Amino acid sequence: MLARDVPHTIDAFHRGRFHLLQPAARGHRSGVDAMILAATVPNDFSGHVADLGAGAGAAGLAVLSRCPNASAALIERSDYMAEFARNSLVLPQNTALANRAEVIEADVTLTGKSRIAAGLGDNAFDFAIMNPPFNMPTDRSTPDLMKAEAHVMTHGMLEQWIRTATAIVKPGGGIGIIARPTSIAELLDALKGRFGGLLIVPVQPRPQEAAIRIVIKGTRGSRAGLTLQPALVMHHESGNSFTERADAINNGLAPLF
Repeated sequence: MLARDVPHTIDAFHRGRFHLLQPAARGHRSGVDAMILAATVPNDFSGHVADLGAGAGAAGLAVLSRCPNASAALIERSDYMAEFARNSLVLPQNTALANRAEVIEADVTLTGKSRIAAGLGDNAFDFAIMNPPFNMPTDRSTPDLMKAEAHVMTHGMLEQWIRTATAIVKPGGGIGIIARPTSIAELLDALKGRFGGLLIVPVQPRPQEAAIRIVIKGTRGSRAGLTLQPALVMHHESGNSFTERADAINNGLAPLF
């Protein structure tokens, strides 16, 4: 259990259908990106999803909130953040879904026998979702080392994460990724020959603004081509209210695809 003096918040998601215990001071805090990522999983999903780099578990729990027959593994390298995920599962607000989730403390970049020994077995999952670190090492860094670890991309990281997803997802299973648009070339290179039938959705803050995120969904082993889908527009031309589609996705009322 977390020490009582660790600053934290308990945050409601999906209009209170699940809650997340998150660090208030140090470490990564999840929000809208995690809800969009969870929405890559279809409504009727009833398999086992791997939330790679889960943090406190926002995306994985969001899948369980929307898909009542799904189960999830919240996979997190940081023991600090994994403890937040464990404590999220024992919140009384999460009683309805906690028995369908487990926390696996493991490095997503592990390979071979080390990966399997950590609990990430070959073909063990039906879907993998990931929000890999997306800040470049040259970006202005944060003094919070926990947050830096969660946000800063190291060389070859996307290849390593997708390699692991390929190993642990069954043939015909799915992958969902949210990332910055600048990562698209590296992502497509890493997905080539592994996941096909790619669907790409740009995420725009407003209709008149450029995309700040891309979301990619693919199928392991598919040879189908790539499709660029209509953008997900988060807000109207002015004001802070969400568009109807963005509000439904953010609150677990609709899938992205």
